[in-house]
Amino acid sequence: MSMNGEFLRLTPGELARALEDPAWAWDFAADVREQEDEETRPAEARHFTTHQTWHLLDFLLKRLAFPVDITYGEEPIPGADDWGYEPPRYLTDERVRLAAEKLDRMTYDELIRGVDHTELATAEVYPQIWDSPSSLEWAGDVFPALTEFFQSAASADHAILIWLD
Repeated sequence: MSMNGEFLRLTPGELARALEDPAWAWDFAADVREQEDEETRPAEARHFTTHQTWHLLDFLLKRLAFPVDITYGEEPIPGADDWGYEPPRYLTDERVRLAAEKLDRMTYDELIRGVDHTELATAEVYPQIWDSPSSLEWAGDVFPALTEFFQSAASADHAILIWLD
């Protein structure tokens, strides 16, 4: 079984409901995931996954002192159960907007510039696949799609719910 980074866009009303009723949020997330497929463009999607690249992206963003925790979220959902490996957390619409602005100003090449693949192995970045310099390219397609997802959420004033499953 693998660990995947999951993201769900929420309107202000949906976020308020999720904060009051975490079980509703779980069901809502499952419904959205069931309705969307892999072909849904990130700008149109309510759900997005970074698959197993979540930890690599976290490592790379923290290395650059990225101002928003887009891997784990920043605020807990009170009373939420584990949604896989931990309870979900969220980013407010303001934090989504800041993240989108910062993501829009960087490329994946800039994100990996100066990183040696052995650093990832030493830091035990999940999954342990860091046996060659080319392994850094692994999230090259995910990062632009994640940026597009955040930009779309920011333009709609949406919050984002985040969890690992």
